[in-house]
Amino acid sequence: MISTFPHSKPHSPTWQPFRAPSHASLRRQNHRVPADLLTRRELNRATLERQLLLRRSDLPVLDAVEHLVGLQAQEPQDPYTALWSRLDGFRPEELSNLLERREVVRSALMRSTIHLVSGEDCLLLRPLMQPVLDAELARYRDLRGVDVDAVLAFGRKWLEERPLNGTELRAALAERFPGHDAADLAYACRNLIPLVQVPPRGLWKRSGQVRTTPAESWLGRPVVAGPSLGDVVLRYFAVFGPAAVADVAAWSRLTGLREVVERLRPRLRSFRDERGRELFDLPDALRPDPETPAPVRFLPEYDNVLLSFADRGRFLSVQRRTPLSAVEGRIMGTVLHDGFLFGVWQLQRDRESGTATVLVSHVERLTRRAEQSVGVEGRRFLRFVADDASSHDLRFVALA
Repeated sequence: MISTFPHSKPHSPTWQPFRAPSHASLRRQNHRVPADLLTRRELNRATLERQLLLRRSDLPVLDAVEHLVGLQAQEPQDPYTALWSRLDGFRPEELSNLLERREVVRSALMRSTIHLVSGEDCLLLRPLMQPVLDAELARYRDLRGVDVDAVLAFGRKWLEERPLNGTELRAALAERFPGHDAADLAYACRNLIPLVQVPPRGLWKRSGQVRTTPAESWLGRPVVAGPSLGDVVLRYFAVFGPAAVADVAAWSRLTGLREVVERLRPRLRSFRDERGRELFDLPDALRPDPETPAPVRFLPEYDNVLLSFADRGRFLSVQRRTPLSAVEGRIMGTVLHDGFLFGVWQLQRDRESGTATVLVSHVERLTRRAEQSVGVEGRRFLRFVADDASSHDLRFVALA
């Protein structure tokens, strides 16, 4: 069996986890407050502030992961870029150490995609996201005639013995349940057993095959019984708001959220965006002046700040909507300038010279100010992401 050990969590002496204000206090502060209009730029600055992108934070890494309600981690190295752009003095070894100490884990959660979350949040969020995983399983796999309970009991036993990769799990299931598609059975285990991906997968500049094991065995305690979806929705508004119900659904892929938000309405403040959509937020949440300067940020290929809204207009320029499909090769991330999408970045390496180059393909006009500020941050980013290179370079490519 996999060994387990107690969970310990360091905390900053000045940081406290998000706690929703009481129903009574919010009702006193916010009862019948009219819906105010928020411009696109106001929404942009509010979300950047909550996402630690308006200024780098001194939060400890674990606290930042919990503050953000996890990081999209489909690409194993993405959380490192995401945190480098958010935390002052971020050292990637800190996150790798948290993975090895089982204080953060990689698991299929929101949208049924892999997220890096704290161990505590994994056990909290996993049962809440079960409907999303159920729907995906039903959509892509045919389990008619399968004794699912028997498959899950067998799969859990094998995965508790030692973390297995997909080939090993499918082989064990094929031998035990002949006549059924082993890939379907393995997918049932993936979606119906709370699993985590174990290191070295996800370590800084180290990776490996995806090997999974039950979260409860890895973390040494069970998933949360009866978790509150309402509390998690409040956490969403705290770090993504102001936002619409459809935005919460885009972040989670859960359905029936209108009813949840309506129950929370007395604890929320209502706004309207420029399209007339109703937005919700915590009454005392930070909403900075829209003219607050927003520094350049290099984000990973998948970052929840761009994936967690049904309407991404708060980050996209209305003047230019050049298709990013014009970029040749794999896009490795996006670049924000003045808070809005400026372009995308790619990392290129020249083996002969040892030079690492960040190529910034931009959809916005390259003003002198943009060239200077993106260049400065891009070279800082290069020293982080390609610290082993003998030299660094940055080039701009205009997308017509």
